[in-house]
Amino acid sequence: MPIQPDDAMLDPNLAEDIGDARRVAYGYVEDAFAEGQQDGLDSDALAHAALFAALRTLVETYGEEATAVFTEALPEKVRCGAFTSGTRH
Repeated sequence: MPIQPDDAMLDPNLAEDIGDARRVAYGYVEDAFAEGQQDGLDSDALAHAALFAALRTLVETYGEEATAVFTEALPEKVRCGAFTSGTRH
């Protein structure tokens, strides 16, 4: 089974239940970041930990090769602003 694209939660053609689940999950992650920051954790440390946890989960679920293929698209998505909110650097 291939990994769903990370921007699938924004895809209007995606099945509603999958998009809704991803939006709810993203809310949980945002809440965890806010709680960690309130406890004094650096947002950079939280981001690195979240990325590690996410990649580990994807590898456990889909395997190394599928996860590697999925992550190959990330540099271009970052450069194109897919993860940018607010002012771009």
